[in-house]
Amino acid sequence: MGEKDEQKEHQEIIHEQIRSGFREYEKSNLGVILSAFTAGLEIGFSIFLMGVLYTLFHGRIHPDTLHLLVSLGYPLGFIFVIIGRSELFTEQTALAIVPVLNRKASVKELFSLWGLVLAGNLVGGILFSFFITWIGPAMGIISKEAFVEIAENMLNPEWEIIFGSAILAGWMMGLLGWLLSSSQESISRITIVIFITVIIGLGSLHHCIVGSVEVICGMIISDTISIWDYLNFLVFAVLGNTIGGAFFVSVLKNSQLKANNNTK
Repeated sequence: MGEKDEQKEHQEIIHEQIRSGFREYEKSNLGVILSAFTAGLEIGFSIFLMGVLYTLFHGRIHPDTLHLLVSLGYPLGFIFVIIGRSELFTEQTALAIVPVLNRKASVKELFSLWGLVLAGNLVGGILFSFFITWIGPAMGIISKEAFVEIAENMLNPEWEIIFGSAILAGWMMGLLGWLLSSSQESISRITIVIFITVIIGLGSLHHCIVGSVEVICGMIISDTISIWDYLNFLVFAVLGNTIGGAFFVSVLKNSQLKANNNTK
């Protein structure tokens, strides 16, 4: 009886993933772009809070404790985006591929949706970057050093480290979407979001949208960070996040369910 209940639970989750993913394909392109743009703006609040925490406690506590404290600000933007149901690329990599794997949508539709969401996220994040790099120092709540330090934390690793780190971040974001499908209560969903994203922040893993805001902020403030640094980061972060979310979560989970069904 226990195995049947477990199989039913797996089936319910994958069917909910298919339904949620398919609803994304039913939205208009304008609706997707606007929602993704909103998510790009909202995700920037993570960097805002991280910058404030860094500025308040830098030089007053041990660097390891400071890193832990700053990481606690990482989930804020994700809470706004995910609970508010805006379109976030790293969610889409896992969510949108499930209907394709189950032949409910085409590969062309998948890449079109991914492109719209990624573009909207990046544009929204870039605009937010220009805003907080002005308002933060102007109000004295975020130092310029904070923006540069946070950006360099993303840029210092070699490309293969960025790529591998991004795979882990995409993997965790894919698991986040999977876990949210089995939870309906707002408190439970927020708890899951906080738990997963704190790990991403604490591990300094590379998330292409949050990292884009971090690096753009540093590029605006510092002459030592160039557009090529940003593009190098972005390419490997997007590729890694996509592989982590799409393959390690959606493909493997979907294959696991089909294998279980075939053995019945």
